[in-house]
Amino acid sequence: MVASARTISDIVNETRNGRMSARQLTLESLERIDHFDATLKSFVKVDRERALADAEHLDRLAELGVPKGPLFGVPVAIKDIINVQGLPTQGGSLTRKDAVPEKYDAEVVTRLRQAGAVIMGKVATVEYAFGAWGTNSTVGAPMNPWDLSVHRIPGGSSSGSGVSVAAGLVAGALGSDTGGSIRLPASFSGLVGLKTSAGLLPTSGVLPLSETLDTIGPMARTVADVAILFDVLTGAMRFNIADVQTWGGSFGNWRIGIPTDLGVDLHPETAAIFEKAISQLRKAGATLVPVTLPSSVADYAAPCGMYLAVDGYRHYGHFADAEPSLIGYGVRERIMSGKAISAATYLTQHENRARETKTIESLYDTIDALFFPTTPMPAPVLGQHPEFESPAVFTRFANYFNLAAISLPVGITSLGLPVGMQFVVPRLREDRAIQLAQRFETMNGGPILCPLAESIT
Repeated sequence: MVASARTISDIVNETRNGRMSARQLTLESLERIDHFDATLKSFVKVDRERALADAEHLDRLAELGVPKGPLFGVPVAIKDIINVQGLPTQGGSLTRKDAVPEKYDAEVVTRLRQAGAVIMGKVATVEYAFGAWGTNSTVGAPMNPWDLSVHRIPGGSSSGSGVSVAAGLVAGALGSDTGGSIRLPASFSGLVGLKTSAGLLPTSGVLPLSETLDTIGPMARTVADVAILFDVLTGAMRFNIADVQTWGGSFGNWRIGIPTDLGVDLHPETAAIFEKAISQLRKAGATLVPVTLPSSVADYAAPCGMYLAVDGYRHYGHFADAEPSLIGYGVRERIMSGKAISAATYLTQHENRARETKTIESLYDTIDALFFPTTPMPAPVLGQHPEFESPAVFTRFANYFNLAAISLPVGITSLGLPVGMQFVVPRLREDRAIQLAQRFETMNGGPILCPLAESIT
């Protein structure tokens, strides 16, 4: 029998009380991977032997009286652009199919291990993390776990991270967010994803896309779980989980900005869920502030995309230029779009960004956070989406202005698909984003979890 999935908070309670060992938790995760991932295809490499050996080592240390870390026995997956010792980093690309095993963990992985996490393996990504739908035409795309009747897009580029967490194969995962790559799968695949401020977490040992925008962040099924992971990754340990879970759903004294112009039309059900969420905030005591930005939210996607294109070509243009190229068509086109952008255009955009950032930062003198949809629509069927019309029209805003942001599922469509909303807060105020998301999650009746994670087979 395959047990239902456990959240990180569940695991902390079970291990603190001695009811579960790290080995038992690892075996449960492996059983769920074995049972579900042949269909979902979220993992590219399950590090079975190392995971069990590490779990048994943790248990032996605990028996000797060594204090258990905050992630003791928690199964975690790592996006395949982040180095894990003993495993190759293939970046979702055939150009790295012969990559050798890494000698060292990335710093963010080291921090997870030191806290007691068990690294279960590497999970799928869009090639070089350059794509928002989660598709990968060369090595395949994971399946969105909310609908097993048809292959829906998982969201990208942290596609495997999102799917493995939402389906409960692991309790948490690391993703990266350069233009929305944590929050997009969080929205499409129904989980919580935190986009951290650029420079807060180290990116050493991570394949780059754009050093200007690259960030690493946690993904989990509940806001409390993301808080635990964030504490470990930053070393701040600012969130007492018992306190987080008792914050309640009140928004009194919180000023929530609602953009007056998103810039693109919403799917009718996304629009309805957005309006309901606004109403919920109002009833919970929030002061709702209409915010008119200098341009629409979606207008900032293009200049953010310019950084992705230029930096993407700088790193991987030699692969894209090759004939024949091993890079998939969609990613190749995105990389090649950076080739023709002049240095003058690039540097002028840097100046524009610096000036515009000051304007956006001043907004937070009158509001505590912006609130708006993460994606304009729920997850479409694979192949029925416009590959060159990115769904990152709302997420890139936070990347362009180096803000922190968190996405969480707030509603379900008539087809049973999750819809995510995001709180966007000032740089280095991830604590505020987590608190707002936790309050909304509580107000909304608790976490919205993928049925597959709750199933017992």
